[in-house]
Amino acid sequence: MNHYQIIDQFYTAFRNGAIDSMLACYHEQVQFEDPAFGKLNAEQARAMWTMLLQRGKGNVKVEHFNIVTEDDTGSAEWIARYPFGKNQRPVVNHIKAQFKFENQKIINHHDHFDIWKWSSQALGLPGKLFGWTPFMKKQIQKQSLHLLQDFQHRV
Repeated sequence: MNHYQIIDQFYTAFRNGAIDSMLACYHEQVQFEDPAFGKLNAEQARAMWTMLLQRGKGNVKVEHFNIVTEDDTGSAEWIARYPFGKNQRPVVNHIKAQFKFENQKIINHHDHFDIWKWSSQALGLPGKLFGWTPFMKKQIQKQSLHLLQDFQHRV
């Protein structure tokens, strides 16, 4: 499988809720990073995707496009649509992903998105007012990691 196919399989599996197929694209030592969770090691990254799919209960809609690969790197764009939190606020998150490959697996996955736009949708007024601040970003990461740790202890 080439790198383009690996990225396509990852997001196709995500869209279909096929966590095993999704995680099969990851190297055993994968590193992940995004604005909501910060930097995650391999165990945390795998648990994060599993948690997001389980919490989404089939309500996460994913589409991916603009896959580009060159040598041992790649990129893609994807959009996630889902209800967030107790209030089930609708979120449409536009994400740009960068990948690095090793041994035909994703060894580094970095998602980029506007945390202020995300928090404005997900958190309502507090996100609109403060989502652009470093303090709010730190709070979002703290809460996300707390949810992830709780999930990992339960499984």
